[in-house]
Amino acid sequence: MISISKLYCGVDAELDHLRYGKKFTSDKKPVVVWNVTKACNLRCIHCYAKADNSPAPNELTTQEAFKLLEDLSQFGCPVILFSGGEPLIRFDILDLIKKAVELKLRVVISTNGMLIDEGLAKELKKLGVSYVGISLDGWREVHDKFRGVKGSFEKVISAIEACKRQNLKVGIRFTMSKLNAKEIPKIFNLVEELKIPRICFYHLVYSGRGSNLIEQDLSHEETRFWVDYIITKTKELYDKGLKVEVLTVDNHADGPYLYLRMKRENHPNAEEVYELLKINGGNNSGVGISCISWDGYVYADQFWRTHTFGNIREKPFSKIWMDTSNPLMAKLKDKKRYVKGRCSCCRFLDLCAGNFRARAEAVNGDIWASDPACYLTDEEIRRA
Repeated sequence: MISISKLYCGVDAELDHLRYGKKFTSDKKPVVVWNVTKACNLRCIHCYAKADNSPAPNELTTQEAFKLLEDLSQFGCPVILFSGGEPLIRFDILDLIKKAVELKLRVVISTNGMLIDEGLAKELKKLGVSYVGISLDGWREVHDKFRGVKGSFEKVISAIEACKRQNLKVGIRFTMSKLNAKEIPKIFNLVEELKIPRICFYHLVYSGRGSNLIEQDLSHEETRFWVDYIITKTKELYDKGLKVEVLTVDNHADGPYLYLRMKRENHPNAEEVYELLKINGGNNSGVGISCISWDGYVYADQFWRTHTFGNIREKPFSKIWMDTSNPLMAKLKDKKRYVKGRCSCCRFLDLCAGNFRARAEAVNGDIWASDPACYLTDEEIRRA
């Protein structure tokens, strides 16, 4: 995650200490994305998990889930992100949230918002949920088309308003592509109108059903345009006194791109931002971010499911995550040594760490190839 509001506008947020407060090290404890169920009440065209109507037959039981949460807490994981499918569909989700909070884990929920009404928002607040991220892919018709259910846009707006009334921190998750990038101005208007405190703009990752959308990914020129637009609009919100947390996600070229813009603008904090990006370390797959699937398998991140490191039914997550006898896990702990092509000679490698391996493998068939979504020019990445 690249915090535009923090780096460009100096607006601090709750989790900035995780991104920019401690130097990147190979033993960093990961944020855990846990897909608690495969079941979902929508069928989104870009779903990385290929969620469907029913739970998977081998999902973790409540007791197995409790044991997992205890291990994550003892291991020192700073955040547990409940995802899916649709996590709020899972029959025991409130019990799992309660257990996680009791274990002092910071609880975040990634949801489509369809099930959040006033009562559930109140319950989530009472249980101690720190943040609810609700997916929104555009204005009414565009969002409904992405989600496959008419009326889902209104449900999202209703869910956001319910969370706000309960003083439960809520934000929007927007995945950019050719199909919806022109909706971004409307999304900023919505953020301003409803005073939504946080918005994350995700770059498309080619996994799950998102693999069918490679041709719909933004071109490098389009990506540059929209990242610039996001940076500019964030500053406009800040100048209006709206301290909205704005982040871009899943393309670590955004960090160097922001730095280069700040250099061109003679921004007084440009060099400080460079150092903060270096502390962050760029792509954290296999180190600072992890994924556990509904069936207990452990992955380097939620998008990259072609390689697993083990199953928590056979060995605790904490042991799996630190087991560098697995060749891929060992390389991910020091991935900058193994990336190829443009990445290997890029002057911003310490800031980006080679970007997304899932995209590189999906397009090139090679884990260590350059990420095709890197939009920096050869001139920009060339070493002096």
